[in-house]
Order: sequence, then structure tokens, then C-alpha cells
Amino acid sequence: MDFIKIAKDVLETEANELLRASDALDDEIEKAVEIAYNTKGKLIVTGVGKSGLIGAKIAATLASTGTSSFFIHPTEAMHGDLGMISKGDSVLAISYSGESEELIRLLPHLERFDIPLIAMAKSKDTTLGRYADVFLSIDIQKEACPLNTAPTSSTTLTLALGDALAVCLMKKRGFKKEDFASFHPGGSLGKKLFVKVKDIMQKESLPICDKNTPLKEAVIVMSEGRLGNAFIIDEDKKLVAVLSDGDVRRALQKEDFDIEKPAFLYASKKPKTINDENMLASDALREIEKYKIQILGITDKDRHIKGALHIHHLVEAGIK
Repeated sequence: MDFIKIAKDVLETEANELLRASDALDDEIEKAVEIAYNTKGKLIVTGVGKSGLIGAKIAATLASTGTSSFFIHPTEAMHGDLGMISKGDSVLAISYSGESEELIRLLPHLERFDIPLIAMAKSKDTTLGRYADVFLSIDIQKEACPLNTAPTSSTTLTLALGDALAVCLMKKRGFKKEDFASFHPGGSLGKKLFVKVKDIMQKESLPICDKNTPLKEAVIVMSEGRLGNAFIIDEDKKLVAVLSDGDVRRALQKEDFDIEKPAFLYASKKPKTINDENMLASDALREIEKYKIQILGITDKDRHIKGALHIHHLVEAGIK
């Protein structure tokens, strides 16, 4: 059995249905966007079975992209949760057949409360379609299921149409990356856009030596600092060099090497630093990657050392 061909056929079948739906889009999508955009309360998504599962994902996508939304099962709505729907809300109801019994029982109550209804079904000539203020077709010619029964192409189209609605709303709201991050403060994007250098840099117990510190003492300071580096300052307390493990190894190979000599002689005289501790940690990471280094000295405008940002600090904070 050729499973590669089977899988390819599934993808092509579903892709063709998406393209067909794209060609058939009309101004109903614009009306749906307007209803959702002008909703003062919540855009509540509801559906049964596979439609309900897809609806829950659509609600989650809407909620994370600036449209206040949540999913409610129609049966639960009829047994008390209907109170969660109120004036100022709107509803996105999903049923491929347009005749799901649990969902249909809910519709008169939505009409009674004058709740705007966006419907997704295979035909407007269904109970759900006739109740709808806006109708979005999820009609397909062929399920990817070889029996043409299991919801496959239809659920993919429903999900994609929900994504399309969410993206349209993002565009209308002028929703930006920063807004998305504010809804995901614990995610990787949130960290990229909110965590600053000052939040994760090491400020205490910094490995600092003066210009005259012998190499043998600087190595001890470096080891105690656990950063693999030591910062070297001048008589004005300004950062003038950084001594790394690599600097020490290179020094050992020199003919005039002397462990009693000042560490400054063997250190890197142009250390990479930043003087803005409010810089995003993700931007600092790009600096570290750009120069292929492990540490950045954090200084003030006069190059007085304030902290250290090691690549390990970034990794531990989940900055990528």
C-alpha cells in the first residue's frame, strides 16, 4: 500500500477545497468581520462534536489575537450556561449539516435576546443558515476520508475560515506583534518583547580586577565569578578590557608568558559592551551571536561596569 500517495491525496483534496472556498468568498466575510469588530462584549463560539472541537480552537485564536472570545457547548448553554451570553455579545455557531439538534435548540434564545449570529454551515438553506445574520459557507465537494464520511476536508475548511476571520480582525484592529506578546507574556514571543537586559543580568559578585592585577590573581577572580571572564577596570573604575578563558589559553602559548605580569597585558582591549540596561534581552542576544562571544559587559555611559550578561543567563531565561 502506497501511504505516501494516500497522504498526498489527502493533502491535495483538502488544499483543493480551501482554494475552492477562497474563490467563492463574498461580502458575507466582510459582514462577519463588522459584527465581530463591533461586538462590545464577547464573540462566543459554539458547536457540537468535531465542529465544537474546531470551534474551541477558533475561539482560542480569536482571544489571543485581540478579539475577546470563548467557546461554549450548546448543551451546557441550555443547562445554565446560557447566562454567559448577554446583550452586547455575538455568537459564531458552527454545524456542517446546519441541523445539529443541540445547537438548533439554542437559536431561538439567541434570537429572543437579539444576539447577532454568524453561522458556518454547508448551506444557507438549513435551520442554522436561516437563523443567521451572516452566513459563511463551509460546503465542500469531497471529504479526504476515502468513505467521504469522516469530517476531514470540512473541518479543515472550517478551521481555515476561522483563521481568516481572526486575521481580518487583527488587520482591522491594527493588532501588532507587541499586542500579541501581551496576550502571551509567558511565551517565547512575550519574552522576546518584554524581558530586558536589567531583568536577567548579573549585578552582584562581578569578577572585577584593576589594570595592575597579576594574571595569577585575575584567574582566581575569574574562577570565583563563574562567568569564564574577568572585567578589568582602570584607575577611574572604567572598563578597559575583559579577560576570558580563551585569552588565558592564548597567553600560555606566548614565549614571554609570565603569570606574574598584569592580566591586562593578555586581555581583550576592545570588549563588547552595551550601555543600555533597558535594551531587550533578545537584542542583546543578537549582539552576542553577531560577535560570537559569550558575555557582554553592561556599563553606564562612562563605561563604569554595572553588570554582566552571559549567554547562559539568556538561555536560562528562555530567550532564543
